[in-house]
Amino acid sequence: MEAYKRWVRRNKEYVHSLESLANGFTWLLPERFSSSEIGPEAVTAILGVITAVNEHIIDTAPSQIHTGHPEPSTFPYSLCISALKDLETLVEVVAQHYYGDTKKWNFIAATEAIKFLVRLAVFRNSGYKMLLQGGEIPNSEKASEVSSSQSRPGDSRKPGFYSGPGSFRNNFGQNGWNLEGRALSALSRFGENARTASDPPWLRRVQQQNAIMESLAPKAEKSTLSSILSEKGVHGSLFLMGEILFIARPLIYVLFIRKYGTQSWTPWFLSLAMDVVGVGFVPQVTLSGWGSKDRKFQYTTSEKDELKRRKLLWALYLMRDPFFSKYTRERLDKAEKLLEPVPLFGALTAKVIELIVGAQTRYTYMSGS
Repeated sequence: MEAYKRWVRRNKEYVHSLESLANGFTWLLPERFSSSEIGPEAVTAILGVITAVNEHIIDTAPSQIHTGHPEPSTFPYSLCISALKDLETLVEVVAQHYYGDTKKWNFIAATEAIKFLVRLAVFRNSGYKMLLQGGEIPNSEKASEVSSSQSRPGDSRKPGFYSGPGSFRNNFGQNGWNLEGRALSALSRFGENARTASDPPWLRRVQQQNAIMESLAPKAEKSTLSSILSEKGVHGSLFLMGEILFIARPLIYVLFIRKYGTQSWTPWFLSLAMDVVGVGFVPQVTLSGWGSKDRKFQYTTSEKDELKRRKLLWALYLMRDPFFSKYTRERLDKAEKLLEPVPLFGALTAKVIELIVGAQTRYTYMSGS
């Protein structure tokens, strides 16, 4: 296992390329959206788990500067969340095949309940910081370090974090954003390396000493519920309510689908209301007029990007039933008929719509969670 970890860390760009190639091929597997899609979905889930494991190996690589005080090992919550998101669709397909369309929601709800509990644990262990990518990325950036963390080689934020074969399912409609983020990240690393190479030796020694001193400095204690409520007051309460709504929304959505069905507007409106209200609390916790005893929340760059991501995910409601079957599907059919006579574009449009319709039946209700 240690040999595999070393190989992944030394060849991470090569590993990412292989994962991207495999991700593309999984959408072209035969019978991907047929009644007997267990095999293709199992392949996709396995690739997703492997990708999550590789990302975890890369993220947990030991620092090049050894201080003699290694970080204590903790439970890999982010890896657990990524694996659950990749396995969730396989659970649905298997449950539907053996138990039918109605009983499958029991298994989906159980999976969402596990994700809910794991995310609550992440939220608590992080000191009640905002979850990034649903808890898949550790939120270790401090508000006081926003300006300096962007150029820090060991920054844990990853704009354009690659989520592997399950990325389309979990971040539907954001692949372009992820690719752009990866490109910007590569340019940032290139510029950082060029700048480091041009620095004089004495400056590099000073920077290395500063890095060692920062790693040896005592870490700030994690916030607790009582400390947030006492120090932040109303702001703290609103922030906690917003994050709890974000964490609980997928589970509540699935439970209401299980009760009312996918063609009911009740789960759709309830889920949308939870998303809007949860994100709507954010401007309130940054206002300054809530009383002299309340201290405002200072969001980091990562958290601001996460808030933008959550708002963009509202577009998924166009792909969720009953809105999709009553409105979006009609627009897609019209586009397909319009472009059908056009050579190449007609066939390409038909294939894209086929993938969208197939993905909509399973992936959109849990996307963005």
